[in-house]
Amino acid sequence: MKKITVLIPVYNEVNTLLPILERVEKTDYCGLEKEIILIDDYSTDGTRNLYTDLPHKVLYHSQNRGKGAALKTGLADATGDIIIIQDADLEYNPEDYPNLINLILNGEADVVYGSRFLNLDVSNTAVKLNFYANKFLTFLTNILFKTKLTDMETCYKAFRADFIKDINIESERFDFEPEITAKMLKKGARFKEVPISYNGRSYQEGKKISFIDGVDAILTLFKYRYFK
Repeated sequence: MKKITVLIPVYNEVNTLLPILERVEKTDYCGLEKEIILIDDYSTDGTRNLYTDLPHKVLYHSQNRGKGAALKTGLADATGDIIIIQDADLEYNPEDYPNLINLILNGEADVVYGSRFLNLDVSNTAVKLNFYANKFLTFLTNILFKTKLTDMETCYKAFRADFIKDINIESERFDFEPEITAKMLKKGARFKEVPISYNGRSYQEGKKISFIDGVDAILTLFKYRYFK
């Protein structure tokens, strides 16, 4: 493996995009060539004005479609042997990349999830708001698919490119997370998890996932377990 692609879906992140990009650019890629692709999901807060001087590929949606749709757009252009997902906020720290990448490079896994719950400080109020919902969704995933994940909804997911590019992603929004997990598990991919750091933000700070996304995630898990 020679190259890694970082996919960054972006929607109205004018205050955090440049700081997170600086971290992404400076992190350790374990000797791999890096490719950074941003997918703007029709930002309207001035985020699009930031792309002019960036050296990275930027793909644009002509209307707001959701995280899953943005990742599908990015995957079509990705040329890396490993694909990793990065949100455009500051909740996740790219310094955790090597722990995910190395498990794939060493042939120990086809898919690696960065788990927030292996070392999470739940005293953070913003984290508490989503903690139990995420734990329930992960518990449900484990029951339905007979696995032992600790954080199904994590943003930090790293894939062997040949595994994820074979999958037809149907979900447009945050239901991408349960869909891709379900399809990878049914595909027989070797999963590993590693602990990551996490700095949860509140809805006032720009967090976008909502209660209805949790309901969609439950329905998506059942759909891909029993009907698709």
